[in-house]
Amino acid sequence: MRKGGEMREEDNEGVVMANDFFWSYTDEPHASRRRQILSQYPQIKELFGPDPFASFKIAVVVSLQLCTAIILHDAGWLKMLAIAYFFGSFLNHNLFLAIHELSHNLAFSTPVYNRWLGIFANLPIGVPMSITFQKYHLEHHRFQGVDGIDMDVPSCTEAQFVTNTISKAIWVIFQLFFYALRPLFLKPKPPGYWEFINLAIQVALDGILLYFWGWKSFAYLILSTFVGGGMHPMAGHFISEHYVFNPEQETYSYYGPLNLMTWCVGYHNEHHDFPRIPGNKLHKVKEIAPEYYEGLDSYKSWSQVIYMYIMDRSIGPFSRMKRKLSKKSA
Repeated sequence: MRKGGEMREEDNEGVVMANDFFWSYTDEPHASRRRQILSQYPQIKELFGPDPFASFKIAVVVSLQLCTAIILHDAGWLKMLAIAYFFGSFLNHNLFLAIHELSHNLAFSTPVYNRWLGIFANLPIGVPMSITFQKYHLEHHRFQGVDGIDMDVPSCTEAQFVTNTISKAIWVIFQLFFYALRPLFLKPKPPGYWEFINLAIQVALDGILLYFWGWKSFAYLILSTFVGGGMHPMAGHFISEHYVFNPEQETYSYYGPLNLMTWCVGYHNEHHDFPRIPGNKLHKVKEIAPEYYEGLDSYKSWSQVIYMYIMDRSIGPFSRMKRKLSKKSA
């Protein structure tokens, strides 16, 4: 692999930021590691399959967040913002990652049940995204880093404008918008039957909130989604998962306490190696095959990752691994 392109923005300490991505001329590392691990530890297959408690956990969080929105229907804006940041953001980000779990059919063996549960988990988020997310996310797994296909990778336009500490901080605050809108501009897909169901149910819930409890209940949900996806500890996983801080590694795991609230998405190498294993069992992969993971760089703090991303002048949106589509993947 190589770091492509010329270098730019050298400061007086000699730190530079590149104007191209890292380019790899090999396939993504997870498929080959999966084969190696399964050949050595075939018992890992016993971890495959749905989490039987997923639907219950989702129902609890959805109910709690909707009840909170109703309670806050006449709250002051400062109080609402504080509760949204310190409470609601954790719930809505938990539901976003529940939708991530459901995109891999990890609540039910029957895919359609996972779609319905995803639409239900989507309700407190305020905007319909569950079905569309699944379409793009599965491509992220199959075509990790592939130019023009993996929409998890920032666009060149983003990278050209986000070139210093201030612009990186602004980008982090609004990263949820970039994450959501990037595929719609770069690789739009025609909406299907399920997207319209997702939209109709979401609009119905939003309309009920607005009619019976007013704008503040709805605003609380939107604020919880927005602040939870920006300068927030939970949102550190957006950066920690694949931003290249070590040129020899393109996926990174996080082994900190927030895994308890995020469906263990921090076990990200383990997840990409075995996307059929639910989050509550991913730690067992590392326990069974520690030699495959203990030598990899990892994190213990998502907040620290955000700080490193903003303050390190050599890191930016170009700090991602890309590759051309191989004939095997096509």
